[in-house]
Amino acid sequence: MQPLRLLTHDQMEMIDQAAQAILERTGMVFTSEEALDHLERFGCTVDRSRFLVKFPRSLTRQVVEKMRRDYAAPRPGRPERMPVRFSHVRFRAQPHEVHADFTVSAGGFLCFIYDLEGRRREATRQDVLCSINMVNRLDPIDLTGLPVADQAVPPAHRPVVMAAELAKYTRKIGGVETFARSDVGFITDIAEIAAGSAEEFRRNPRLIGYSEVRSPLCFDRNMIEIYLEYLKRGVPQTVDTMPCGGTTAPMTGAGVLALGAAESLGAMALGYALRDDAVVGLDITPSYADMSSGIYKYAGAERMSLLVARVQLLSEYYGCPCGVHGGKTDSCFLNEQTGAEKMGSMLLAVLAGASGIGTVGGIENAITFSPVQLVIDSEMARFVRRAVTKPFEVSAETLAADVIDRVGPGGHFLNETHTAGHFRDEMLLSPLFATQTWAGAHARPERFDTALRAAEMARALWHEPEAPVLTDDQIREIDKVVRRAAT
Repeated sequence: MQPLRLLTHDQMEMIDQAAQAILERTGMVFTSEEALDHLERFGCTVDRSRFLVKFPRSLTRQVVEKMRRDYAAPRPGRPERMPVRFSHVRFRAQPHEVHADFTVSAGGFLCFIYDLEGRRREATRQDVLCSINMVNRLDPIDLTGLPVADQAVPPAHRPVVMAAELAKYTRKIGGVETFARSDVGFITDIAEIAAGSAEEFRRNPRLIGYSEVRSPLCFDRNMIEIYLEYLKRGVPQTVDTMPCGGTTAPMTGAGVLALGAAESLGAMALGYALRDDAVVGLDITPSYADMSSGIYKYAGAERMSLLVARVQLLSEYYGCPCGVHGGKTDSCFLNEQTGAEKMGSMLLAVLAGASGIGTVGGIENAITFSPVQLVIDSEMARFVRRAVTKPFEVSAETLAADVIDRVGPGGHFLNETHTAGHFRDEMLLSPLFATQTWAGAHARPERFDTALRAAEMARALWHEPEAPVLTDDQIREIDKVVRRAAT
């Protein structure tokens, strides 16, 4: 299926040229002597007194062309895709199209939970395990990097401890948070144990942390150290950047994308400067600031078109298929705003050609997790998958001319075997989204109110997993890694 497109090729080229000009004229700050050493050897102009790096246009173009060549003709053993915390990325060339195999992720690592008793509070270990169990049981959700994180675990140890819980209790392992370079080795060890071997982990990487550029144009030491440590270990990386129109980026969509492209290209250049065989990709998470509060908007009508343009720019122009932050809301309630924003950012992202969407289950600008909202989001994801990916079959069987002839004018098709044989394939039979008369719905609202039924489903799923998914030996080895990290 052809995807939504907002940009012409000439417009995407203009954005790319602006990004190259930003890197050449304005430059980008890298607060790491090691990064400056790599980039200077790579051909950049380095001002060490200001940690400022400027990139010749010819070098930036070479970086993009190298990525495209690597994607078009990958080396043996090179992974083709990798889950990240909010979705997943692909390291191989693909047509820019609607991806029927798009993934849905629930891994937000959120601090707070709006629990089943209606309280907003800090998340606990029990919440972590119960949320993992929910993801395991909700088929439309493909990946998770932890819907919530245990706030009782000190931040210095939280990424490793949470990665261990994720590896033990789900097969839907996505990406995770990484707070420091020291986390990388421990989390990689856990990932290799869960995969069964280091070789299998390299072929099918999971449980990967990531770095972010701080807009505008600052790659900070801690983030650089995480990025380089993963690459030194041969683990793929993308560097996220979150330019926000009106605060950390220009108040125009084109300016937001140009700045974001420059930041991501600068980080990718550092990856290739470190090692020629680095597996790296581009990423941009663009938005606008709400002018009444200054809050970065994860939803809203204006962000929807920005997401579509972003997917097209990265996937079609740069050739880097990737997922987006979809299924998000700025609402603090389980209400109509939440539904509109989540459905809009899911459906439009998939129609634009995103390879994945996430992270679902959150409200309050991706700060608070709701078990009830996770159930609703899962059903919305099933809605989107049915709406855009089911093939529309035209054949003698589906045209049903013989059935129409048999029924004839003025008849009905309710008692036809053709109807009984096809309605389950044609219809989305939803446990949440009902079609009822007013009288029928209001006679028993508890049966047809979406939030009430979602809460009932959430309560049935809200318990810890019955057993780990790993062997006893694997669990013992992971526990050893967690103890080492704590010392």
